[in-house]
Amino acid sequence: MPNQDSWQLALSEYIRQGEPDRAEKSAAWQTAIGLQAVDGLKTSPYLLETAKAHIEGDIDIVDVQRRIQSYYKEQANRKTVEAGTMEADIVSARITELLGEKTFQFSPAELQSIHRRLFSGVFNHAGQFRTYNITKNEWVLGGDTVTYSSWESIRDTLDYDFSLEKQFSYEKISMPESIRHMAKFASGIWQIHPFCEGNTRATAVFVVKYLKTFGFHVNNDVFAANSWYFRNALVRANYNNLQKGIHATSEFLEMFFENLLLGTQHELKNRYLHVGFKEEAPAQSTEAEISKCKNCTLDCTLEELAVLRAIAANPAITQKDLASAIGKSERTVKTRTVALQEKGYLRREGGKRSGRWKVLVEIS
Repeated sequence: MPNQDSWQLALSEYIRQGEPDRAEKSAAWQTAIGLQAVDGLKTSPYLLETAKAHIEGDIDIVDVQRRIQSYYKEQANRKTVEAGTMEADIVSARITELLGEKTFQFSPAELQSIHRRLFSGVFNHAGQFRTYNITKNEWVLGGDTVTYSSWESIRDTLDYDFSLEKQFSYEKISMPESIRHMAKFASGIWQIHPFCEGNTRATAVFVVKYLKTFGFHVNNDVFAANSWYFRNALVRANYNNLQKGIHATSEFLEMFFENLLLGTQHELKNRYLHVGFKEEAPAQSTEAEISKCKNCTLDCTLEELAVLRAIAANPAITQKDLASAIGKSERTVKTRTVALQEKGYLRREGGKRSGRWKVLVEIS
């Protein structure tokens, strides 16, 4: 059976082959397996073989769940179960299932539902808000802790953060501004830390599904390879120690999101996030700075970039199919395509029925 590192390569190969169904499943499994690293967990060889069968269409996601349950029931009878591996396998399959669904509601109830579905039967408190205050010794903070929300204010604080985000419009702001705002929102709900355990994985799944409502096919490789960096970046975005001259900063999380959404190549190294890290050179290497993607220089919004990517993938796409592809109305699609044509990024060639789109800028 393959080990986890070899299977990351195999998953990437499925994606490169380009078959849409296999690629989508492989991307979800990449994220699901990679996210287990935030709690130091690794999946079993059995899970990887089961994932392969799912990707290749031999079984569906329901069969995946049944196989894993049967496997661990048998292992329990043999008294050979490793709790951490069992948790990683079960939760990985559930993350894959959630990421494969086309449903989403932007609300604290959705976040709570995601946690319940991920950890039911794994934690006794799955989907329940914590009823006590917490601290956590963080390596990235030299053993110090983030100040988390009081358990008594969890529901009110979540409601407040979500209401502010609902009122915020991404329509006319630039991509860097959108990334900056998204990073602050994600770090804010993570800082509330509403659950006893599993907060980072639940937050990650929620954020990925939220980002997809903007029409993005999220780069799952980034989560798969940098899940621990993602957690440490959330920590640094919520930590202040004025006595030591340390201020909360979202710059590391913004670099993660730029790689995730825009295809940039920032060097995501955990040691750069450590509060004791000292180096004259900036945390972001010169090479990474130079190779920053062309998307970042385009004068367009996140929605407009999603439109460009969908059209680049299928220049003959209709407005109806384009609306379906990015999860927006046909009216919104028409508005975005007109704006992109006015900016000189897009051109329509031929008639309405037989014509094709032409993307006039290079995107990644």
